[in-house]
Amino acid sequence: MSCHDIRPFIEGYLDGELDLVKSVEVETHLKDCPACSEEYKDHQKLRSMIKSRSLYFSAPSALRQRIQSTAHAETPSKPIFSGILNWPTTLRWVGFAASLVLVALVTWNVAPHFSRRSADEVIVGEILDSHVRSLMVNHLTDVLSSDQHTVKPWFNGKLDFSPTVGNFTELGFPLMGGRLDYIGGKPAAALVYQRRQHLINLFIWPSPEGSSGSLKSFSRHGYHLIHWVQSGMSYWAVSDVNGEELGRFVEAWRNQSP
Repeated sequence: MSCHDIRPFIEGYLDGELDLVKSVEVETHLKDCPACSEEYKDHQKLRSMIKSRSLYFSAPSALRQRIQSTAHAETPSKPIFSGILNWPTTLRWVGFAASLVLVALVTWNVAPHFSRRSADEVIVGEILDSHVRSLMVNHLTDVLSSDQHTVKPWFNGKLDFSPTVGNFTELGFPLMGGRLDYIGGKPAAALVYQRRQHLINLFIWPSPEGSSGSLKSFSRHGYHLIHWVQSGMSYWAVSDVNGEELGRFVEAWRNQSP
């Protein structure tokens, strides 16, 4: 990424506000770019100066007392109900009650939609983090093999389900191996495939959504993700290959013989 793309994220990186993918991008750029690295150091110095006690001062006691006196001063308030409730006041209260009912109805109908969308975003974030982490910490595979008959039995006893393992070398997606992973606090199988110089992680775990479902595509930070449900299992494919190539990989997987 260019300096123009990275600089808006330097402060967020310094404050630890970025997700794993963006943090890795910023950190990698800072190592290779002296100009942005110097700007990062300037932000660090400014942050240290702001936290320095020399920039803090105590308010004079007279000012503190005046503020406290103002805050505690009694202010006369007009009672909402005085005598008999008049008609304009009644109308205002009816309008207020109607507004509350409208807000409740909107919340009842819209909240499930946003809750579902948030759940998808959480899973997308965890999938991306696991993909990037597997490339960073040299833990791409627990079992290194291009033979699906070696990789599939390796999961026996390690998971409470048996993932399907395919090899698509003839289509340009050779199997590299597999590993254990955790998504949403649950164990998942991760199969690793290669597409030229790119890697594809395919995460698999039992699906609570049924036996099958339509494809869902996502793009985040230069990575593409495709999700589908098949034969009672949930599948998530993620890679930095272009969306079309990842789609061909998914199509090959879905069309393979059980």
